[in-house]
Order: sequence, then structure tokens, then C-alpha cells
Amino acid sequence: MTPGALPLRHVSAPVWRIVAKTQIRTPASPALAPQGRFHHTGQIATYASLSAEGARVAIRRYLNDGQARMMVPMQLTADRVADFRGDPSASIVWQDICAAGDPSPTWTYSDAARAAGAQAMLYSSRSRPELSHVVVFQPDCLTPAGSPVAFDDC
Repeated sequence: MTPGALPLRHVSAPVWRIVAKTQIRTPASPALAPQGRFHHTGQIATYASLSAEGARVAIRRYLNDGQARMMVPMQLTADRVADFRGDPSASIVWQDICAAGDPSPTWTYSDAARAAGAQAMLYSSRSRPELSHVVVFQPDCLTPAGSPVAFDDC
């Protein structure tokens, strides 16, 4: 992946984000974990999905923490978005790799997108490849676009 060769495109689309109820006033806030599928070493990453169903699928692994959650409809507007949908290597299970002390191979995708100046990056759901997710590197590209609903009611 050569950063200069990475095509970037404009995206203006609705997205859905599931956040802890305590974060409902700042739904575009970056992930609190020090590392994730597409962020490490202090990088900013705000994760969302291109559908409500995608958001439900994406959060499943994290539901055992006992937190009450809300689903927030948002609007993504970004001029420079990298698109890795359809590349299964961008959607592997990364947690076990990091737990073993190795860097996640998924970071090469987000690092290349960041180096190319991307504001966000699209990728396919690991468990449901027909669904798409987005990681936003500049959270000001996200704006609330409707009323949040309790996650249990979605």
C-alpha cells in the first residue's frame, strides 16, 4: 500500500454509532480504548456503521461490560475517505494478535489511509461482509442526525 497511490473519495452518508449512555452528549467522541481495529499509540478513531444493523453486529463482542448504550444516527461528511470494503484482510479478528504482543495487521490499512490524508476509512464487517463500517480519523466529520434511541429498543 503506497499512501500516494491510495484513492480517496467524497462520502456524505448516514451512519449509526452505538455509544455508552454516559457519552450521549458527545456521540462523535473517539474510542476510549488505547488500541482498536484501526487505531493504536494515541491515534484518534471514532467507529460507526453504514446501517443500524451493521452497528448492532459490530457491538456484539463488547456487550458483556454491563454498560447501558444508545444508538445515535449521525451524518458522515468527508472529502477524503479510503475504501477497503471487500478486502477480508482489513476485517480479521485483531484482538488475539494484540493479546499475544504483536501489532494488529489491520493497522497497516488505517496507517496507510492516515498517511494519504484520509479523514475516514470504510471497511466490511468481518462476520457479515455485506455490511459496512467506518472509522473516522477526524470526528468533526460526524454530526448528529436524529434522536438517539436506547440500544435495547433497536
